[in-house]
Formats: sequence, structure tokens, C-alpha cells
Amino acid sequence: MIERIETKQRMSRIVKHNGTVYLCGQVCSDATQGIKEQTATMLAKVDDLLEKAGSSREHMLSATIYIKDMKDFAEMNEVWDAWVPEGHAPARACVQASMAREALLVEISVVAAVIGG
Repeated sequence: MIERIETKQRMSRIVKHNGTVYLCGQVCSDATQGIKEQTATMLAKVDDLLEKAGSSREHMLSATIYIKDMKDFAEMNEVWDAWVPEGHAPARACVQASMAREALLVEISVVAAVIGG
């Protein structure tokens, strides 16, 4: 069974299938901030969605990070490294990409396992 949560015409914020959670791309809460703040608020949104889906950052399987400019890679990683629980790092890719809005510096897409799933 496929469960879609917060579904609109273009996408669902969360899709669950066979014990796996797929999150749509997440961006920051305030695009006027720098890379560290954008990364922190983006990851807080991931936390909220994972909890809503019955998962957590300890259950992440993979993450794809899109960064506007690789000059921000080290600062983004400082926030990421502090956020990921030790011993629970997911498979990860980070690529430089154009963003949907000029002010956005970073976006993430996450796949996780359901807790107990």
C-alpha cells in the first residue's frame, strides 16, 4: 500500500511504501539567511516530516543535498555533521545545482525507514 501525506497536485510532502519514507525536497524557512542558517532550518523541517511519517534521523537511508555554490560546502557540512547522529550517517550525495528561487542556497531530499518497519 502507498500512503501519501500532504498531497497537492504537483507532489506529496511524504510518501510511505513498504516501510520506507520518501520526503519531497526541503528548503530553509528563511532564504534571507546564510548557508548555516538555511541548512539548520532545512534540517529542522526534515526532522518534523520524519516524525510525522513515523521515522527519525536515526533511520535515514539516503540523502541527496543540492547546494547552490560549492564554496558553501564546508559550512553546510558543519551543520550537517552536528545534526546527523553518530553512527547513523545515511548514504549521501551532494551536488551543485541551480535552485528554484535565487535566494535559496541548499535543498535536501531524504529517504528513511519507518521506525519498526
